[in-house]
Amino acid sequence: MKTFWFFPLLMLSPLALAEAPWGTVDLKAAPALHQKHCVACHARMYGGDGSKMYTRDGRMLSNQRELLQRVAFCNTQINAGLFPEDEASLAAWLNQQYYHFTQ
Repeated sequence: MKTFWFFPLLMLSPLALAEAPWGTVDLKAAPALHQKHCVACHARMYGGDGSKMYTRDGRMLSNQRELLQRVAFCNTQINAGLFPEDEASLAAWLNQQYYHFTQ
């Protein structure tokens, strides 16, 4: 009887893996977060408005999870003080605007 409840969980696990790693986000808040916490550093590194960070040849990210991890890394590096929900919103917004990763 104990194994009966375990089987439906195994059936649901592929669904959990298919969801974007950032879950529910606030895409309306993300542009302001990006402007406040990201643009100055990226502009110093790449010039202009800093968007070349996301569009350059040889960029190092290849999926949604890596993008979310990179946003968290940058948050830590510059001590921005973003909450995980803010990191998730930024990652989802960057994916929508620049990366277009499906997984």
